[in-house]
Amino acid sequence: MALEDSKNYADEAFTRQSLTGNSFENTFGGATSFMRRRYTKSLDGVQIAVTGVPFDQAVTNRPGTRLGPRAIREASALQSPDAPYGWPYNVIDEMAIVDYGDVAFDYANIPEFPATLKAHIAGILAADVASVTLGGDHYISFPILQAYADKFGPMSLIQFDAHTDTWADDDMARVDHGTMFYKAVKMGIVDPARSVQVGIRTVNEDTLGVTVIDAREVHETGTAAVVEKILAIVGDHPTYLTFDIDALDPAFAPGTGTPVWGGLASWQAAAMLRDLAGINIKGGDIVEVSPPFDTTGATAIAGAHVAVELCSLIGWTLRG
Repeated sequence: MALEDSKNYADEAFTRQSLTGNSFENTFGGATSFMRRRYTKSLDGVQIAVTGVPFDQAVTNRPGTRLGPRAIREASALQSPDAPYGWPYNVIDEMAIVDYGDVAFDYANIPEFPATLKAHIAGILAADVASVTLGGDHYISFPILQAYADKFGPMSLIQFDAHTDTWADDDMARVDHGTMFYKAVKMGIVDPARSVQVGIRTVNEDTLGVTVIDAREVHETGTAAVVEKILAIVGDHPTYLTFDIDALDPAFAPGTGTPVWGGLASWQAAAMLRDLAGINIKGGDIVEVSPPFDTTGATAIAGAHVAVELCSLIGWTLRG
């Protein structure tokens, strides 16, 4: 098939039969599942389930990330006809990937949300399927990590971010997108000695034992040196990768709630994600894409690329 065959295909989110293979549907039309994968709640034969969490009630500044999953799905249509660039294999051809839709939750019952999300992810993991989650604000990583830790034990965390999100907060019931990794370390679901935060450029004196590679270090030492450092820290330990889109400089990703200058360039993020191939990654997420502040769509496009890289990293691990 090729792009000229687009005349024969429409709404592949619902009509496609195979769980593998690129899509040659018109990128500007049709139902926008992630990468034109089949929308389904069945996990039979699935290896990677992409799921959305349209939640932004934990933000500290600008809202709007509840609209992130929809925007990322739409932006992913731009990539759907092509193999991900720079990889020695095509994850879309080789891995059975579905769009598992969004988590259902009561937007007016915030205290209930964490348990609802944890159960949603646990259901995916119970089928021995990896999850790639489209956020949503960054709080969502906390219930997701709880589900992963229940299955794999304490996780290594690779976090791309402008903020450490480890500000002290001993009220485990509070829903806040700036304190959830403090709680994750304190609860023992993240192993700080095997975890690393990349792109940081805000002050938080207590790292809780997590290695911090700030944005300036990335700029000055280069992506290859940073990846080497990350690999030495996480080793072959079960790893979860979370990517806050504000890890990117606002010049590359303006559509986010808490932008900070001096961040990563898109090419730096792309290089590091690809060079992490081989880590024992079990799942990941892309969070904090806020379409109301994304006037050109560049942030959603970046988010879609990150999500494809997460699938590629997971697929690389699954294929051994």
